[in-house]
Amino acid sequence: MVVENWVPMDGDTFVTSDGFIMNTFGYEHPEAHVFAFLKYIPAKYKDMFNVEMLERTWRYGQTELFRAEKLYTAKNYQVFIEAFRKNFPDYLVYDKNRGKEIISAPLDRIENVFVPRERLVWLQNLSQRDELQSKALDLIKLISEEAKVALSDMGLHGSLALNMHAPHSDIDFVVYGADNFRLVEAAVERLVNGAKLSYIVGNRLDAARKFQGRYQGKIYMYNATRQFNEVQTKFGQYKYTPLVQVQFQATICSDRETMYRPATYKISNYKPLNIESELPVDKIPTQIVSNIGCYRNVAKQGSEIKVSGKLEKVEATSANEDSKVFYQVVVGTATSEEEYIWPITI
Repeated sequence: MVVENWVPMDGDTFVTSDGFIMNTFGYEHPEAHVFAFLKYIPAKYKDMFNVEMLERTWRYGQTELFRAEKLYTAKNYQVFIEAFRKNFPDYLVYDKNRGKEIISAPLDRIENVFVPRERLVWLQNLSQRDELQSKALDLIKLISEEAKVALSDMGLHGSLALNMHAPHSDIDFVVYGADNFRLVEAAVERLVNGAKLSYIVGNRLDAARKFQGRYQGKIYMYNATRQFNEVQTKFGQYKYTPLVQVQFQATICSDRETMYRPATYKISNYKPLNIESELPVDKIPTQIVSNIGCYRNVAKQGSEIKVSGKLEKVEATSANEDSKVFYQVVVGTATSEEEYIWPITI
């Protein structure tokens, strides 16, 4: 895709002129930059990033690529920030409304963009497909028909989308829009019940999300991306002030935006689990925001969750905006490994 016409959306993948392959994070981006997380590192830069790497390598064109063994830990994120600061400072932006540096690729360093919706069209139009490509298209069509969600509201993600997959790679696809995602979720359950698909459940979060499984011997997984008309906020609209670390139990009162990244859980019945988490009534959080992908869609409306995260004060930066101050808890601040959302009831 031509970068000049690109509206960055969560999960879009791009390649920079330095050879980094990154995934867009979220929907609010500073001018001339795109918030992102680092997915693949060119071999020539491997030693700059002092983290454990997977033994397997990938190849994009002539470039050999490595990937961190753990992409989403607070420790690794800080290592990435330090590596960029020393070697590629243009990949960092200081967000004054959050009071911290965030990995963010300069738009003028982005050479190629892979949008999942467009990559599915590419796969459909491919004249010759290998076995994995054919199975991926068959799977997405099967789910599209069962869910009655148009193929134009679905997309291809991961190594398949970049055409740098191996025979054993996963099938990673995207569903656009909250309503479509719920239709797909229900369709996948019906297909599992009919033995056309199966779930892979490795832990409690997998059991709650039911986002990955097997299709004809291949592992698949899927996530959600907002439709353009579902993006309601813009960069710089709010100021976020971190306060204290809290641990609590709560009830989900809305799961409308829990499938996205960041995932938003509206909550009620805040119950502190330690003295430090006891809050005055006016500071009790009304929502949880998770920046960590594995905590997407782990609880439905009416269910109970246990949470550890950072309490934030949120206030509008403009008098023209809603001036009401509210409080939220953020999971995935990149400052602690002890931040989570655990479903108590599913």
